[in-house]
Amino acid sequence: MTRHGDLLLTAIAPAIWGSTYLVTTELLPGGYPLTVAMLRALPAGLLLLLLVRQLPTGIWWGRVLVLGALNFSIFWWMLFIAAYRLPGGVAATVGAIQPLLVILLARAVLGTPVRALAIAAAIAGMAGVALLILTPEAALDPIGVAAGLAGAVAMAAGTVLTRRWQPPVSPLTFSAWQLTAGGLLLLPVALSLEPALPPPTAAHVLGFAWLGLIGAALTYILWFRGIARLEPHVVAPLGFLSPLTAVILGWWALGQSLSPAQIAGMAVVLGSVWLSQRAALADARRPRGR
Repeated sequence: MTRHGDLLLTAIAPAIWGSTYLVTTELLPGGYPLTVAMLRALPAGLLLLLLVRQLPTGIWWGRVLVLGALNFSIFWWMLFIAAYRLPGGVAATVGAIQPLLVILLARAVLGTPVRALAIAAAIAGMAGVALLILTPEAALDPIGVAAGLAGAVAMAAGTVLTRRWQPPVSPLTFSAWQLTAGGLLLLPVALSLEPALPPPTAAHVLGFAWLGLIGAALTYILWFRGIARLEPHVVAPLGFLSPLTAVILGWWALGQSLSPAQIAGMAVVLGSVWLSQRAALADARRPRGR
């Protein structure tokens, strides 16, 4: 598959992740961030494990636990705390720092050069997300903001380490390992810190099925495949498509209006994604050592 094909396939993942805020607020019971994160990861991971029938060996047990914790246990725990405590716009704006963190961590861990154009694209993307969904009335809950930042750091670290640690298995198997590890790490914490969920409704079942099967199993196979084929700093800016999708879904499903600032934010977000890919392409064509 061509580079453009890999990018388009990888971009499906953050586009689907944009439905997380809508599904969380409209279909799931409120106040269960740990339990929701665990139920999103563990069933999907176990289902994929049944399909691949392959377990890690040797050093990969420890690495999978680290990656599962960063990409799922910590990230999703913090994500749902932010989603419950902050308006979606504030939570997404805080999380938009993640591509910039990936650029810096990739430099430290992988030795990837830091290019000014890539930094400019990441900052432009953050500004675009702010225009897109941040309103003057948005409340800044300190715990929610801290959770959003912690989640961004965890996902950035997980993205970079996923590139550094590439096992000789398929993206499907790698996703199964990480989802299962992340869910298992969350299980005892969720059982000890949160009360039992209320009796499930049809909406709850639909919400968990979407977040687990589509928003976790499918999307992370595509995401980890993209990280394996492309550089982390190439994949990370695609995450800006998530808040873009969230706004479009809010307009389409909830009848929310689109202001001129939001429309401008859409243009800036798309421009930043395009700019980041231009920077990555120029970097790929640059001779080594420069």
